[in-house]
Amino acid sequence: MLTFWEQFPIVFSALNEGFVQTLKLFFITLLGALPLGLLISFCSMSKFAPLQKLTRMIIWIVRGSPLMLQLLIIFFGPGLLFGVPIWGGGESGRFTAAAVAFIINYACYFSEIYRSGIESIPHGQYEAGQVLGMTKRQIFFKVTLLQMVKRIVPPMSNEIITLVKDTSLARIIALQEIIWAGEAFTTTSHGISGQVWPLFFTGVYYLAFNGILTILFSKLEKKLDYFKI
Repeated sequence: MLTFWEQFPIVFSALNEGFVQTLKLFFITLLGALPLGLLISFCSMSKFAPLQKLTRMIIWIVRGSPLMLQLLIIFFGPGLLFGVPIWGGGESGRFTAAAVAFIINYACYFSEIYRSGIESIPHGQYEAGQVLGMTKRQIFFKVTLLQMVKRIVPPMSNEIITLVKDTSLARIIALQEIIWAGEAFTTTSHGISGQVWPLFFTGVYYLAFNGILTILFSKLEKKLDYFKI
């Protein structure tokens, strides 16, 4: 049986591979959910009632149901309904399905943060912009956006830190992220079996990554302090 010091480099290598998958899912989710969330927020504030009601209904469903359930439905649903596994097979198919589920879920959460930030801007500022002859686009980018960013950074940072931890849910569809890699050693993986410490060690990765994000968001909030609201 391998000693701890012999096991450590093997475990460390496997956890690193799993963490790379976790990071990929995290960043792809942000790249998709941040702009999609802004688009959804505009739809939820639309003056066209059918679009507004439909968007808010979708947001209510997505925010009101577990992300784990959404992962299962998005991954298995198309194949069960249409008889065609649209995601394909293998790790790449599972990753694509997980990314789609995470982007939709977090876009809906982000949309509510965007909406609350936009609606918190005093309406008098819109009217002042119109009096100055500014278009709606100019008012949004030159008046609303900077104030909105300052207001939404704290709640947005909380959601992004939650996203780091939620990536572990992707293992429900057998995506081999870091928790999957750590849990594999409790059974058999890389010739190591019956070891629980690699699973606990995965927490170090999450704590370190969340610590870095916390520092970055703290610096961002300080940089935005010059903008008084």
